[in-house]
Amino acid sequence: MRIGELSERTGVSRRSIRYYEQKGLLRAHRTDKGWREYDETAVNRVLNVRELLRSGLTVEDILHVEPCLSMEMADFMSCSDADHAIAMYEERLAVIDEKAALLRRHREELVRRIAMLRTRSGADELQELLDNARRA
Repeated sequence: MRIGELSERTGVSRRSIRYYEQKGLLRAHRTDKGWREYDETAVNRVLNVRELLRSGLTVEDILHVEPCLSMEMADFMSCSDADHAIAMYEERLAVIDEKAALLRRHREELVRRIAMLRTRSGADELQELLDNARRA
């Protein structure tokens, strides 16, 4: 099948398919005219790559389980490289946990600063009212 049909069957853009190929996640054969042609396994590969990227994995992560990409996602974990998949998921989860902790710290600091500013703003308004009352 050509890239247009692969794109239609998977819902993945032609640009993304070319990117997957460039990164070594997908292979195409070239016709005499230079057009890309894909076999049936390309459908599963593209769908798996898309789902793995949506899961938060990087292209570099996915390359570790590249031999398993032609499998249907339901069978993916039974791949002989499943140990690599588990390690890959655990490593990515650790990175995401670190980022989540950093975001929580940033959020807590912003909440603290907002509270300080609101308290100070409220104190300034009260002081202004008292000053106006004394002048009156």
